[in-house]
Amino acid sequence: MIHQHDIQFIHSEQAPQAVGPYSQAVTYGDTIYASGQIGLVAETGKMVGESVEAQALQVMKNLSAVLKAAGSSERYILKASIFLVDMNDFPLVNKLYAEWLGDHRPARATVCVAALPLAARIEIDVIAMKMP
Repeated sequence: MIHQHDIQFIHSEQAPQAVGPYSQAVTYGDTIYASGQIGLVAETGKMVGESVEAQALQVMKNLSAVLKAAGSSERYILKASIFLVDMNDFPLVNKLYAEWLGDHRPARATVCVAALPLAARIEIDVIAMKMP
């Protein structure tokens, strides 16, 4: 049985503040559930730009910051979900994602959606484990 006191809420100043009633990530045991990130810049709270490339790079930067605050890194991602508003962006996003993770290959799903918050072109959420 999960007890509320066993859940830790993660916050990083290096990633954008939550724009709704959720946490940047929560942990339970050694598992980290990171909320979806869009291309917001932590310092300004504004979208990094309109291009999917700029947004994807910012998303990955934000996720890395949240994972670090939770005691992990992108090397410990178990599962990623990528949400795109245009599947034509998939080849570029796939390339940037591969560069971000190096030779690490977690499970992944990529889906096309009608829209994302704040007119974002990409959102990624991850499940990871804490570093041993």
